[in-house]
Amino acid sequence: MTDSSLVLAANAGGGSISTFRLSGDSIERLAVSGGLPGCSSFVVDSARDLVYAAVKGGADAEPAGIVTLRLDRETGRLDPVSRLDLPDGGMNYLALCRDGAGLLGASYGGGYGISCAVADGVVGAPVSRIEFPNLHAVLPSADGRFAYFVSLGADLVAQYALTDDLRLVALEPATVAAPEGSGPRHLVINDAQDAVYVLTEFSGQVLHFTRDAEAGTLELRDAADAFDPSKGLHHSRFGADPRAEHLIWGADLHFGAGGRRLWCSERTESTLGAVSVADDGSVSAPERFVETEPQPRGFALSPDGGHLIAAGEGSTTISLYAVDGGRLELLRRAETGRGANWVRFV
Repeated sequence: MTDSSLVLAANAGGGSISTFRLSGDSIERLAVSGGLPGCSSFVVDSARDLVYAAVKGGADAEPAGIVTLRLDRETGRLDPVSRLDLPDGGMNYLALCRDGAGLLGASYGGGYGISCAVADGVVGAPVSRIEFPNLHAVLPSADGRFAYFVSLGADLVAQYALTDDLRLVALEPATVAAPEGSGPRHLVINDAQDAVYVLTEFSGQVLHFTRDAEAGTLELRDAADAFDPSKGLHHSRFGADPRAEHLIWGADLHFGAGGRRLWCSERTESTLGAVSVADDGSVSAPERFVETEPQPRGFALSPDGGHLIAAGEGSTTISLYAVDGGRLELLRRAETGRGANWVRFV
């Protein structure tokens, strides 16, 4: 990558978001914006320089919410614009749709998902609300006609049509099952919009669902392990302590190599590995794994796929890597904040 890029990293432990400038193989921290208690997810509207951050409730009994922030690209500062209170629990995943006119959210602790209209950076009250146990992620289709919510607690993906006014209308069938006890967590949709991939937390697999782009429905086709088999990890379960019991603890996934690889993180052994994606969309296990920041809950790849930045819940630094196929070369580390757990390029 020759041009400079901005990178944001959320630090849940410190209640802040750090802004970095990536230029070539160098990275510089520009600013740390605080006042965001428990921030563990955000989404960026790059066209408008707006950031929507999910925050937990404060010590003064302030409820959880979604805070809109305006990004100053020169200084890296994030300044508050507006806030939507969420008295039923904070969001663990946010996604924009309709070119920034809509916002989708998934609440793990609250067990509910929402769709909201957005105008001039102000997130409106939810238009629709759905309920499933331990919702962990949500994404819209590229055309904004459909939305997919992942329920870790129910081992399923819920599939919806999005109406013109952003209401969620269940498809037929309304859900598609993941393997029992797998704990589906995060998802991505490929550029062709004909496949959805889900990383599971308890079994550490990438599940490949084919997608009917017209009807919006998903069908499970195959799966591949995304954890290091040499580490002796065992299948996890709801309520377990993966570190104490040495269990699989899958976290995040992102496309690389033009959609031919799916990078995945596993937190117990703090590894990154790239699942291969074949021409027919099928997946196969990584050939190698790289140890990275402690408990890598979040990471991101640069738009050109040449760099990967990983954050760790057990660290105060982020790691910058050069990407070469399924290999990573550590270039440098940079201070960010406590409990770093979410990374996005702007």
